[in-house]
Amino acid sequence: MLVLITYDVNTETAAGKKRLRKIAKQCVNYGQRVQNSVFECLVDAAQYRLLQHTLCEIMDPGLDSLRFYSLGDRYEKKIEHFGCKPSYAPEGPLIL
Repeated sequence: MLVLITYDVNTETAAGKKRLRKIAKQCVNYGQRVQNSVFECLVDAAQYRLLQHTLCEIMDPGLDSLRFYSLGDRYEKKIEHFGCKPSYAPEGPLIL
Protein backbone atom coordinates (compact mmCIF):
# COMPACT_ATOMS: atom_id res chain seq x y z
CA MET A 1 0.00 0.00 0.00
CA LEU A 2 1.12 3.54 -0.60
CA VAL A 3 1.27 5.78 2.47
CA LEU A 4 1.84 9.51 2.38
CA ILE A 5 3.66 10.79 5.47
CA THR A 6 3.88 14.46 6.32
CA TYR A 7 5.52 15.98 9.35
CA ASP A 8 6.15 19.30 11.03
CA VAL A 9 8.93 19.28 13.61
CA ASN A 10 9.72 22.26 15.82
CA THR A 11 13.39 23.06 15.10
CA GLU A 12 13.91 25.98 17.45
CA THR A 13 16.22 23.86 19.61
CA ALA A 14 19.09 21.46 18.91
CA ALA A 15 16.86 18.62 20.13
CA GLY A 16 14.21 19.59 17.58
CA LYS A 17 16.75 19.62 14.76
CA LYS A 18 17.90 16.17 15.86
CA ARG A 19 14.30 14.86 15.86
CA LEU A 20 13.81 16.29 12.37
CA ARG A 21 16.90 14.45 11.06
CA LYS A 22 15.83 11.20 12.73
CA ILE A 23 12.30 11.35 11.31
CA ALA A 24 13.58 12.14 7.81
CA LYS A 25 16.12 9.29 8.01
CA GLN A 26 13.43 6.79 8.99
CA CYS A 27 11.18 7.95 6.17
CA VAL A 28 14.03 7.66 3.63
CA ASN A 29 14.45 4.04 4.72
CA TYR A 30 10.88 3.29 3.61
CA GLY A 31 10.11 5.63 0.76
CA GLN A 32 10.77 8.58 -1.49
CA ARG A 33 10.89 12.24 -0.45
CA VAL A 34 8.49 14.15 -2.71
CA GLN A 35 8.66 17.50 -0.89
CA ASN A 36 10.68 18.79 2.08
CA SER A 37 8.56 17.17 4.79
CA VAL A 38 6.51 14.79 2.64
CA PHE A 39 7.30 11.17 1.82
CA GLU A 40 5.56 8.53 -0.28
CA CYS A 41 6.23 5.08 1.19
CA LEU A 42 5.31 1.79 -0.46
CA VAL A 43 4.91 -0.59 2.50
CA ASP A 44 2.96 -3.61 3.66
CA ALA A 45 0.73 -3.47 6.75
CA ALA A 46 3.45 -4.65 9.16
CA GLN A 47 6.00 -2.16 7.82
CA TYR A 48 3.41 0.61 8.04
CA ARG A 49 2.68 -0.09 11.72
CA LEU A 50 6.40 -0.37 12.52
CA LEU A 51 7.21 2.90 10.75
CA GLN A 52 4.28 4.67 12.39
CA HIS A 53 5.36 3.43 15.83
CA THR A 54 9.00 4.40 15.24
CA LEU A 55 8.14 7.92 14.09
CA CYS A 56 5.74 8.46 16.99
CA GLU A 57 8.50 7.40 19.39
CA ILE A 58 10.88 9.99 17.88
CA MET A 59 8.50 12.96 17.79
CA ASP A 60 7.63 15.23 20.70
CA PRO A 61 3.80 15.27 20.72
CA GLY A 62 3.77 18.65 22.47
CA LEU A 63 5.84 20.31 19.73
CA ASP A 64 5.68 18.21 16.55
CA SER A 65 3.03 16.66 14.34
CA LEU A 66 2.86 13.67 12.01
CA ARG A 67 0.15 12.84 9.48
CA PHE A 68 -0.29 9.48 7.75
CA TYR A 69 -2.49 9.14 4.66
CA SER A 70 -3.14 5.58 3.51
CA LEU A 71 -3.71 5.64 -0.22
CA GLY A 72 -4.01 1.87 -0.48
CA ASP A 73 -2.94 -0.49 -3.26
CA ARG A 74 -4.76 1.31 -6.07
CA TYR A 75 -3.10 4.63 -5.48
CA GLU A 76 -2.26 5.44 -9.13
CA LYS A 77 -5.64 7.07 -9.77
CA LYS A 78 -5.55 9.01 -6.50
CA ILE A 79 -2.41 11.01 -7.30
CA GLU A 80 -2.24 14.00 -9.61
CA HIS A 81 1.04 15.87 -10.03
CA PHE A 82 1.50 19.38 -11.42
CA GLY A 83 4.63 21.48 -11.49
CA CYS A 84 8.34 21.34 -12.04
CA LYS A 85 9.47 18.27 -10.09
CA PRO A 86 9.07 15.10 -12.12
CA SER A 87 6.90 12.36 -10.73
CA TYR A 88 8.23 8.85 -10.19
CA ALA A 89 6.84 5.33 -10.19
CA PRO A 90 7.05 3.89 -6.64
CA GLU A 91 7.05 0.34 -7.99
CA GLY A 92 9.44 1.13 -10.83
CA PRO A 93 13.14 0.25 -10.96
CA LEU A 94 15.44 1.80 -8.37
CA ILE A 95 18.77 3.04 -9.73
CA LEU A 96 21.52 3.72 -7.22
